[in-house]
Amino acid sequence: MPSSVGLDVATGGTPTPGRPKARRPWVMPAVAAGVAVLLAGGAGGAYLVYGRTSAGQEPAARPSDQNAGPVPGPDVCAMLPKETVDRLVPQAKITGSSRANDYTINFGCTWVNLRISYGDYWRSRQIEIKVEQHRGDGAKTGRSMAQNSFEIDHGGAKLAETAKPTPKKGDKEYTSKVREIQGIGDGAFAQYVWRRSGTVLWYSYGQAQARVGDMTIEVRYQADQQRKDAAILTNKTVQSITEENAIREVTGLVGQIAKGVAAWKAKHPDVLAEPLTIPSATPTLPSAGPTPSPTRLAAMPADCLAAGKAASALVPGAETRAMGSTTGSDAQTECRWLNRKIDAGGGVTKIRSLLITTHRFTNRAGAPDDGAARTFYAARRGSGKSMEDFSPNDADWDKLADIKGLGDAAYSQYLAYRRGVVFAGSTTVMIRKGALVVAVDYAGQQHREDEPTNSPKVRLMPGKEALAGALAVARAYMAGLEGKPGS
Repeated sequence: MPSSVGLDVATGGTPTPGRPKARRPWVMPAVAAGVAVLLAGGAGGAYLVYGRTSAGQEPAARPSDQNAGPVPGPDVCAMLPKETVDRLVPQAKITGSSRANDYTINFGCTWVNLRISYGDYWRSRQIEIKVEQHRGDGAKTGRSMAQNSFEIDHGGAKLAETAKPTPKKGDKEYTSKVREIQGIGDGAFAQYVWRRSGTVLWYSYGQAQARVGDMTIEVRYQADQQRKDAAILTNKTVQSITEENAIREVTGLVGQIAKGVAAWKAKHPDVLAEPLTIPSATPTLPSAGPTPSPTRLAAMPADCLAAGKAASALVPGAETRAMGSTTGSDAQTECRWLNRKIDAGGGVTKIRSLLITTHRFTNRAGAPDDGAARTFYAARRGSGKSMEDFSPNDADWDKLADIKGLGDAAYSQYLAYRRGVVFAGSTTVMIRKGALVVAVDYAGQQHREDEPTNSPKVRLMPGKEALAGALAVARAYMAGLEGKPGS
């Protein structure tokens, strides 16, 4: 059973295998990550009362009055309060859907953010909601068809809680008991599913279903997280939402949707809705402003000059350049030493490049922001860690190695790069010190004068040489920051 930050796992041990429910397909995001503590949410209340006959039965839904024009169905995307969405799926991308078929008129919405940076973790969040209005079929009313559909789904969920199929090697699955939900619509229930498949997939989610008259509702909520330094395409370090949290959240969600559906029905009694016209999907967060252009600095910053001797030894006769830019709370400077034509003798030319990039983080008050630096460093380290031993045709990352005694934290990683105009071997040394993050990149290659710089015969700078050079410059730079140049 997957772990969960701050909350006990529902079963406390290996989950009981279950069987996937043979119901309407859902789009499952290809993620295997997990959730930290979710804030408590409301469980939803009773839905609004809608029209009934004196005998207590709902009349059959009738087509929209042609004189009055078609009646658009419920806008599912507008039914969840903003505070609920912001809590469960921060900065969600919202996508609505609507269509009609021979048996139902369908209305759906998804709220998705599959990559939320949170300290040392990447978080994934998703809400999916489907509302279906059922058409009558012969003597059967839409309400009767909706009831049949709900009962079939309920029966499938009950079967899944006890079914024990033979799992494939490396697969585990747990399906919880069905929990009946009181006070929502004409009936509602919830269930939890946890699954691990091989070394890649690991996820869990809560699902709830309800009926309001001739409409059925399905809600799914998935929440996961994984450490940023986890290897790519693996479920290592995955944490997944627990049963109690998942059931609580989908209970609250299905209650809110049921109230919205009942309100629509009260406004449009006995009406068979028309599909909605859905605009193109747009994210909820405001559009990003223009990316600031780096500005060339008149002179090399003093902290870069402190590393100048070490840099010049690695890149003799270098052209130098310094740039500066600011993105939000991150003030950056880049100092570069480059020589594309170092004569190595015998008709061989070397290319050497040394780049120092410094990120200085401040909070809104302008004070150094150590927390922002830690988050930035963790994200960069996690990205490098995830690329270990990942070898497409034109790039090969070595294992990431942590470095002791350099700043508050540091690591190095070598990359053999055969893409674009210039092939190169390079090592990055990344250092965090207080509110600063410093990246030192030392890269190079050599080629015969009659060969292009992206020839298959190019010799990349080996990892040992690249690491030694990057470390020498990194130590000189940090010594300069600490007022110990030359140490």
